[in-house]
Amino acid sequence: MTLSFPQLLHALLPEASLVLGALIVLAVDLTIGRTQSPVRRIRAAATLGLLAVTMAAWHAINAGAEGSVFGGVLVLDSLTMATRTGVLLLSGLTLALLPGVLRLPHPAEYVATILFATTGFTLMAAAQQLLVAFAALELASLSLYVLAGFDKTRRESAEAALKYFLFGGIAAAFLLFGFSLLYGLTGSIDFMVIAEQLQVQRATPLLVVALVMVLVAFGFKAAAAPFHLWAPDAYQGAPPSSAALIASASKLAGFVLFLRLFWHGLGPAAGSVSTFQGAPGWLPAVAILAGASMLLGNLAALAQWNVRRLLAYSAIAHAGSLLLGVMAARVSGPGPLFYYAATYGLATVGAFGVIAVVDAAGGCHKISDLAGLQRRSPLLAGCLLFFILSLAGIPPLAGFFGKFAVFAAALRINGLAGPLGWLAILAILLSAVALYYYLVILKQALVTPAEPAQTRRIAVPRAAGVTLVLIALFLLLTGLFPSLILRLFRS
Repeated sequence: MTLSFPQLLHALLPEASLVLGALIVLAVDLTIGRTQSPVRRIRAAATLGLLAVTMAAWHAINAGAEGSVFGGVLVLDSLTMATRTGVLLLSGLTLALLPGVLRLPHPAEYVATILFATTGFTLMAAAQQLLVAFAALELASLSLYVLAGFDKTRRESAEAALKYFLFGGIAAAFLLFGFSLLYGLTGSIDFMVIAEQLQVQRATPLLVVALVMVLVAFGFKAAAAPFHLWAPDAYQGAPPSSAALIASASKLAGFVLFLRLFWHGLGPAAGSVSTFQGAPGWLPAVAILAGASMLLGNLAALAQWNVRRLLAYSAIAHAGSLLLGVMAARVSGPGPLFYYAATYGLATVGAFGVIAVVDAAGGCHKISDLAGLQRRSPLLAGCLLFFILSLAGIPPLAGFFGKFAVFAAALRINGLAGPLGWLAILAILLSAVALYYYLVILKQALVTPAEPAQTRRIAVPRAAGVTLVLIALFLLLTGLFPSLILRLFRS
């Protein structure tokens, strides 16, 4: 075992940049910012946060693919680099949307908490041991609980944070218990060693219990049914920028950690989806979670009148499709899953960015609050069109190719008659259902006239406008040229 502290420091430079950036944001606001206006404090905090994210992204890209670091504590490969860069991009876009739309009294604390959450995301991307994975996951989760309840002027925000925290605490207990059982069974916390031990061990009742515990915890983190109950309230009550981070960067980092743990560490205990009568494993359970998430998410979204709750149930449905990508990753590799999660995150950040601007201009809770958006702000309406169509999977936007890549990866395993064929068919059929409720949003924004009290034009902050246009262009560019992302995973 090679323990090189300089190598470890080099590998953790992205995380060090984020933590240092958070401390600088707090120090500047505490000393200079107290005498400035709220608008300048928000701009200064967001700017410093963006600089920290940019520095972290530069270090993440230059870290290279060195393999295992510090005796296997971390791993630097193409998936680590891509995921770190992806979550940093999503967090940076969230920060770029803050000037002009943030209405919270403590902007520096808010930006610092976003940076701490991002630190957890980047660690999750590189984790190769159970202990590091748990610490990174909880660092991100604790920060997200705070972000969800940051708006102390609204009861919904406090309710969102409380439910998120309670469910998250229970999930953390399940995860830690499952990890402790895995350690007891294999004598190691390293993913690769765990896989080697499971190769020579039979499936035991204790292993089944450990798998159930870990699946319950990750089901919560992914907002997969039936562990989704926190998501609609969290998305509805949290500030829009907090909800954007929960739905985008959190999902990307979580699914990459899920993929790495279950295939690299628990691959020998996967079992088979083709029959539920064979040896126990986690693949049949994940298949059930995926199917239930797609069904519940899409059908429940049809009944929603609150735009944020609709996006929450949409996120549950997308979690089911992402789980399909996890199951297919043994054959297709991580490329389709990463592409889907990253482009879904971009579209979600953009959608919540539009909601944040409209909310700052007079409130945006019901879908009907978007009525007449094409007259009140053609820029917001045009950007929302890109984001919603990408979420619905309409070509040539990135959301279409994301779904296509995941479904094709599932069907690559013996086609429609293969073990994942039924899930791919279900996902394709439910995509038509999803198209309906996405079009309901666009109908309000582009067709339905505004109420007399909502005819005032919306002034879009310059930073938010530029950020939304960049997201829309990136969704179009990666949809037309998906190889820009997928080539990162070609050997």
